[in-house]
Order: sequence, then C-alpha cells, then structure tokens
Amino acid sequence: MNDDDDEVVDWVAAFPPGTTDLESLSFECYVRPVSFAALEALVARSPRLTRLGVNEHVSLGQLRRLMANTPRLTHLGTGAFRPGDGPEDVGLDIEQMASAFASAGRTNTLVSLSGFREFEPEYLPTIAAVSGNLTNLDFSYCPVTPDQFLPFIGQCHNLERLYVLDSVRDEGLQATARTCKKLQVLHVLPLNALEDADELVSEVGLTAIAEGCRGLRSTLYFCQSMTNAAVIAISQNCVDLKVFRLCIMGRHQPDHVTGEPMDEGFGAIVRNCSKLTRLSTSGHLTDRAFEYIGKYAKSLRTLSVAFAGDSNLALQHILQGCSKLEKLEIRDCPFGDAGLLSGMHHFYNMRFLWMSGCNLTLQGCKEVARRLPRLVVELINSQPENERTDGVDILYMYRSLEGPREDVPPFVKIL
Repeated sequence: MNDDDDEVVDWVAAFPPGTTDLESLSFECYVRPVSFAALEALVARSPRLTRLGVNEHVSLGQLRRLMANTPRLTHLGTGAFRPGDGPEDVGLDIEQMASAFASAGRTNTLVSLSGFREFEPEYLPTIAAVSGNLTNLDFSYCPVTPDQFLPFIGQCHNLERLYVLDSVRDEGLQATARTCKKLQVLHVLPLNALEDADELVSEVGLTAIAEGCRGLRSTLYFCQSMTNAAVIAISQNCVDLKVFRLCIMGRHQPDHVTGEPMDEGFGAIVRNCSKLTRLSTSGHLTDRAFEYIGKYAKSLRTLSVAFAGDSNLALQHILQGCSKLEKLEIRDCPFGDAGLLSGMHHFYNMRFLWMSGCNLTLQGCKEVARRLPRLVVELINSQPENERTDGVDILYMYRSLEGPREDVPPFVKIL
C-alpha cells in the first residue's frame, strides 16, 4: 500500500501463475481484506499446501470453498468463522460446513485448528468431525462457554496443546482433564484482563488439570485467586513441567483460603519440577519464596516477577542462586541498588535484565556500567522532565555484539 494508505496492493494476485510449491500460507494478522477470487485460485494451484491461516475477512462460505481445494491440509486458521454477505455464503447452512469438516476428518490429516475470531456459536459443532485427530486447538479469540466447549473437548483425546479463554470456566478445564490425557501445553487467557474482573477459573480448574494431565510441560494460567494447595498439586503431578506461568491478576493476593503468602506453592514448583526453565510468579510472595527459587531452580533461564518480595534479599537469592538465568524481568518490587549489585558476577552471562518501578538510583546503575563496560545499560524515564527525580524509572541492561544502539529517543539514556 502507498504512504497515504489509500491504495491497497492485491498481493495475493501477485503470485506467479501456474502451479506453485507453496506449503504454508498464513495472513491471520493482516487487517485488510484480500481478493477472494485470487486467494481461491492461488490455493487451487498449490497442491502441496498443508498450512492455511486466513484473516477475519474470510467468511465461512469462503473457508468452505478453500477447504475443498486443500486435501493435504494439516493446520487451519479459520479467520472469523461466521457467514458473510458474499455469494459464497448464500444458502450456507450448518450441514454444509459440517460436511466440509467431515471431508477433512476422513483424510486424518487436519491436526491443528485456530482462528475463530468472530465466531457464530451455532457453527461451532461443525468442527466435531476433526476433533479426534486434533493435537492443537487455539480458542484464544473465541469466548466459548462451558455449554459450547464441553461436547467438543470430550472428543479431543489426542490433544497436546490447548489455548482457551477463561470463559470455559472450571467446568471446561475439568472436562479437559478427563479427556485430554496427552495434553502438554495449556494456556488459559483472561476474557477480561482487569484486577476486579469476575472470577471464571480458579484453583479448582488448575487442580483438575494437575490430576488429569500429568504429562503437562507448559502452562500459562490467568486467574483472580489461587491456593498453595493447587500449585503444590501441579508440582507433584506434573513433574516434567518446563514452563509455569501463574498470573493472579490482583496484586499481592495471598492464598485465598488460608490467607498465607504463596511462598510454599512456588517453592514446591521449583523443588519438584527440576526441568523448569521459565517461571512467572504472582500473588503475595515474601523473600522466602525467592530463597526457594535461588536454592532449587537450577535450570531456570527466564524469570518474571511483579509486586513481590520484601527486600533486596529476594533479588540476591535469585542472582546468586540461579546460575543459568538468562532473562530477568522485574516490575514494581522493593529492590534497590544492593540487590542489583549482588548480581555483578552473573550479568555478563545474561541476555537481559529489565527492572521497572523498583528502588534503583542513578548512582547504582552507573556503578554497574563502570564495572561491566561490555554491558549496555539503558535508563528509560517515562516521567515529564519537570517531575523527574534521582530515582530510576526503568533499567534495561543487555548484551550486544554491536554495542549501544544509535536510535536512542530523548527519554532513553545510555550509561
């Protein structure tokens, strides 16, 4: 498209004519419509196409036409998953879409479904014909309710990766745990990412997953409240966990049953899951939780911390105990210069350190830059010039073979 954003280039029609060797075509993030005639023609002359992901401008009727030309399809991004106003959707009914997926189901090739960005609930059952073959299901944009989700997930016995919104509620996760015994990756994302949003999933759903999906390797779980008991359960049952990212959206939330900090839950995760490489903490955590992390998380490479810890001792436990740590992100924690300087021996081994909303000073950051000259130390200040203090808003340190970047905006200072 041109600089004025007025003229749209028909990039689909720009593919050379004739048979192509195209194996993957995905434009799910492309926000503009494309010529369906050109798209259908391109798909039809691409017999090796196995991956197709369309955007929300492709209707169900058009999707049905595309599926008829892709017999080898393994991965499908459905786009909007609703009928449109075009000629391809005239007279479209549920039976026709069900037939399209039934044809895909008979080939046993389709193993991944995603998209569903503006889905019509009555058409969701049409994908049931391929459910038994699916290893990947992404409902990240699809606010399905338990009534819509349960009949379908009960047939997904081969599912290995599941991405859902918390609209499935604990009932949906319990059904997943009963059926999806091969599950390795689970993401439960928030329908409403606010601290005071309604609680849709809880420790009940997480405990069910822990007990039913013991091969789990990675989870990202958003919720409003949690208990130590549920986190301990997942640490004991899913010992091969490599990624555990628990996001309790309310700040400083303790175990909502006992009122205790979440220290013992996260302590159990790092003690029992020796393969853990990535951890995101949340809830009310004291320095004791970070003592556990520093002592037991010897394989940890990525750590995210927010609104946690009591003192610099927490950061010292991390930097002195986690010898393989490469990426560390810290937000709104009471860590200052003493905690930062405790990691001088390790910073050259890290890819980056990000600290925002902490208690760092300019003097402490300058000391790091002085003692580690091959490290790029950036100070990012989002405050207006007349409101700035000696405190550091954001510290970003990273390794770079090229040295400091040259495109530094006015609010960034490189020491």
